[in-house]
Amino acid sequence: MAETPRIIDVSIGSDGIRLGQFMKFAGLLDSGGDVKEAIIDGFVTVNGEVDRRRGRQLRHDDVVEFDGRGARVRP
Repeated sequence: MAETPRIIDVSIGSDGIRLGQFMKFAGLLDSGGDVKEAIIDGFVTVNGEVDRRRGRQLRHDDVVEFDGRGARVRP
């Protein structure tokens, strides 16, 4: 049975943020290159679905998961 990831709330202080930026901001990955590779390879989900668009615009309450960790977009 798959383990449920720990979800942290991350305040972005604006209406939206791009997926790649959010992953770095939330500390899910450290470098833009690592973020790009993880997204392209299909290891990142947004609201439970794989999304391979680094530029996807996230909104409040979207949940991004990677490698057993998750972060929720908060205002």
